[in-house]
Amino acid sequence: MTTRLPSLPATPPSDATRRSFLRTSSRFLGLGAGMAAGLTLLGPSALAAPAVVASGRPDAPDGIQLGDPSDDGMVVWARAGQPARMVVEYATAPGFRNAMRISGPLASSETDFTARTQLTGLLPGQQYHVRVAFEAPGQRRSQGAWMEGSFRTRAMTTDKPVRFVWSGDTVGQGWGINPDLGGMRIYEAMRQRNPDFFIHSGDTIYADSPITAEQKAEDGRIWRNVVTEEVSKVAETLKEFRGRHRYNMMDVNVRRFASQVPQIWQWDDHEVTNNWSDAKDLSADNRYKEKDVRLLVARGSRAFLENAPMRWHRQGLAERVHRKIAYGPLLDVFVLDMRTYRGPNGYNRDTTESAATAFLGNAQLDWLMAEMTASQATWKVIAADMPIGLGVPDGKDAEGRAKWEAIANGDGPALGRELETARLLTRIKQAGLKNVVWLTADVHYCAAHHYSPERAVYKDFDPFWEFVAGPLNAGSFGPNPLDNTFGPRVVYQKAPTAQNMSPFAGFQFFGEVNIDPASRALTVDLRDLNGVSQFQQTLPVQA
Repeated sequence: MTTRLPSLPATPPSDATRRSFLRTSSRFLGLGAGMAAGLTLLGPSALAAPAVVASGRPDAPDGIQLGDPSDDGMVVWARAGQPARMVVEYATAPGFRNAMRISGPLASSETDFTARTQLTGLLPGQQYHVRVAFEAPGQRRSQGAWMEGSFRTRAMTTDKPVRFVWSGDTVGQGWGINPDLGGMRIYEAMRQRNPDFFIHSGDTIYADSPITAEQKAEDGRIWRNVVTEEVSKVAETLKEFRGRHRYNMMDVNVRRFASQVPQIWQWDDHEVTNNWSDAKDLSADNRYKEKDVRLLVARGSRAFLENAPMRWHRQGLAERVHRKIAYGPLLDVFVLDMRTYRGPNGYNRDTTESAATAFLGNAQLDWLMAEMTASQATWKVIAADMPIGLGVPDGKDAEGRAKWEAIANGDGPALGRELETARLLTRIKQAGLKNVVWLTADVHYCAAHHYSPERAVYKDFDPFWEFVAGPLNAGSFGPNPLDNTFGPRVVYQKAPTAQNMSPFAGFQFFGEVNIDPASRALTVDLRDLNGVSQFQQTLPVQA
């Protein structure tokens, strides 16, 4: 289990750098983050027009984010450009007639000027309009410009369809915001599908992937990036981790999407550094001056929690990522954390369970079973940041044996981390739980896997489906080898013809789930960069 370090003192962003950038950069940026002198501005197509900010009044440079939609409301997130109090208004009318107004928390340097407010008492199945502004404390008439968004709440009845999308892996391998391509277009493709919400399956940033002004892509093409100071090297300081999250919000597609589609975030390794656990050894990685991975974890965790539009009430731990999102009678989403509680990556073929073989950890596994057993929803979706049956290598150990990053460890009986997974799958069977579907990302291609004890070495479980989608804006890889322990079969997969192909090549994917209210069937589509379905699978409801 990961050891949590004490809270770190905040490192405020450089106001001098920010003011200099705002004075000298093109006006269409409308951003408040500190930028390097070598910022590459390659055109306005990937960047939004600025908010109209009254002189001396606080702005909200990153727009707003909506998150964690559930039976107890919606989170509204924003970042101020200076110390200021968050003000939120929401209404069912687009003109904000009869709007409810909330005076929210103070955004300060302690949280990198981020703030969030929980909206409660919302009407079910209703379209809402929301706007956020910031007020300078202690000053009259000090409110900045409104930043607007909209969302719809979940229906409480079974006669309304449910649609959501999922994917992972944003700005990986140095493929950043490219205005020549129109920025991160896949976010716009997802928005146009008009989903109820979006599950970000992890790698919300790539803290370990420096972004340069230009990068050579396949066929000799040149990929051109917008670059900021914080993303030009691996993230080590709290300021650099925060800058990674700010970078993504520079993209107009991401900002528009975040203001209209509620998000459910989970995390994986690149929020800190590749394949990390507490045992990660950075001694030979010359990119890092800071070699203590625990310190990097503390800083990366803090930046993630500041920027994720997550709700914190009812959480047993202040920094807990795993949680249940109840979305009406047709759907419960169980968001897993496959990073915090794992043991070190290794040979992964132990014959008995121990701290070394932990992946979810006993406490999280018990929580998951208790929540799923109590669930009355038709469908129980497990949002996992890593797939079950795909081999994800992590180099070799001191004895020259393969090390593994995920659950799988090569063909054969359940060993290592697979022991915990086997125990979970057996408990699901013994509890008689039906209509359980796994959704994941991580491997940078899309696939549909069917697991069955008829094909498996370990047989004490019921058949189930796992769907894989990604990346959102990163290098494409794969396909990965299948491990036969739990009997997976590739029903569909689409992967690049070479490793680390750029988004130019088009191998960027997201998944879409539709639940039909009449039949209660669940249909999965795997969609490409343009939103075109590449594969569809309908799962009838099991009584």
